[in-house]
Amino acid sequence: MAEWFEEILHPGFRTKLQVDKVLYEGDSEHQKLLLFENEVFGRVLALNNIVQTTERDEFIYHEMLAHVPLFAHGAARKVLIIGGGDGGMLEETLKHRGVEKVTMVEIDAAVVEFSKQHLRFICNDAFEDPRLDLVIADGVDHVETTGDRYDVVIVDSTDPVGPGEVLFTERFYAGAKRCLAPGGVLVTQNGVPFFQADELRNTAACLRPLFRDSSCYLAAVPGYTGGVMAFGWATDNVTLRQTPLDRLRERVRASGIESRHYSAEVHAAAFALPPWVASLLERSPQGTGN
Repeated sequence: MAEWFEEILHPGFRTKLQVDKVLYEGDSEHQKLLLFENEVFGRVLALNNIVQTTERDEFIYHEMLAHVPLFAHGAARKVLIIGGGDGGMLEETLKHRGVEKVTMVEIDAAVVEFSKQHLRFICNDAFEDPRLDLVIADGVDHVETTGDRYDVVIVDSTDPVGPGEVLFTERFYAGAKRCLAPGGVLVTQNGVPFFQADELRNTAACLRPLFRDSSCYLAAVPGYTGGVMAFGWATDNVTLRQTPLDRLRERVRASGIESRHYSAEVHAAAFALPPWVASLLERSPQGTGN
């Protein structure tokens, strides 16, 4: 009989992946780590029994969460990544030659060391880049106390359970706004709205009072069950979300970045929300607590 990994993140719905080979299993100070091989997705990383990334589709998630804000901004020099211990977001961000410094704040040092050893297929040599300032700390504390100001803040968090829960609160989003440079943009991982509608609603409710422009954009990531995935978007520069397609094309061309999923056309289309997703933003309750 084959061994199966079962994810039970969504009530009333379970997902199973066949485990062809366990590559690593152990516990860090904050969470349980599991890395296994699967015929469809290749190597699969799960934290606390929730799939975080897979070898076959990680490029979709990382490219869309990194390149959309960076190409929309067009002149980002300092970037803050909250979470992202697998290094995939870091690798995509560092592809932008104009980025002079990336501060990555990860609460779990063990995940970073694990990624350097086992996830080179995702991070490559990103952790050795001299532009990286790696901070092992709580993301909430960093955004509330840092003296730096960032052009782009990328929240590459786990789901709002365990260590990632605090990254979905009004307190955290207010701190993220505090450390954004003028005209900067914040993007967030906001789950699969078909199953996690409240996650998107609550984030929208927190962001709306803080920023002049807030919304989300979408991408389909096969490893995250339930259809399209939502990425939160917030900025005081109301023109960024409507960056003209010709300008995006020129920025992509000038960057020399070759992407497997992201393109200027995909960027623009990602902000076209189906009515059922747009309605989640409109019906957002007021706040999620501190």
